[in-house]
Amino acid sequence: MQLLKDKIKTEGIVLSNNVLKVDSFLNHQMDPVLMMEMGKEFARRFQDKKITKVLTIESSGIAPGLMAALELNVPLVFARKQKSLTLTDNLFVEKVHSFTKQVTNDVTVSRKFLTAEDHVLVIDDFLANGEAAFGLARICEQAGATVAGVGIVIEKSFQPGRSKLVEAGYRVESLARIASLDNGQAQFVE
Repeated sequence: MQLLKDKIKTEGIVLSNNVLKVDSFLNHQMDPVLMMEMGKEFARRFQDKKITKVLTIESSGIAPGLMAALELNVPLVFARKQKSLTLTDNLFVEKVHSFTKQVTNDVTVSRKFLTAEDHVLVIDDFLANGEAAFGLARICEQAGATVAGVGIVIEKSFQPGRSKLVEAGYRVESLARIASLDNGQAQFVE
């Protein structure tokens, strides 16, 4: 997706060979036009899958997930990382390790929002090792729901996430695939 690649080139900051900072348009401040275009692109790529729900993890996946759900005309469900006084029982729970934050969280989804009838599009902001996507897929499995596909905003193709997800049988569609962050530059898979 050229619009996203252009944003990464102009506003992304390479912090190391493994870390790309995109807080000016994706995960702190958000570019609403970009979010809408990403939602349209995810909907286009998965239009053949009869999606009934979009599932993501708070917080950076919410905006692109919501825009995809809007385009698909289905609800968005987001897994919570934070404990809540109102979300305490009847939950699906999975452990998810964050590559960027180097922390493992219990992520939760209320059982009333995912069912065996659902065909779920999993959306995440980054794909590194695939932990978030696998955690959400395991939540879908607990519900008996079908994972129709995994949509990724930015994939770090030099890390093993994509290959692990594809080997597990998931369809992965990434809007920007980064081949390398070497020498302070994002190089894209063409």
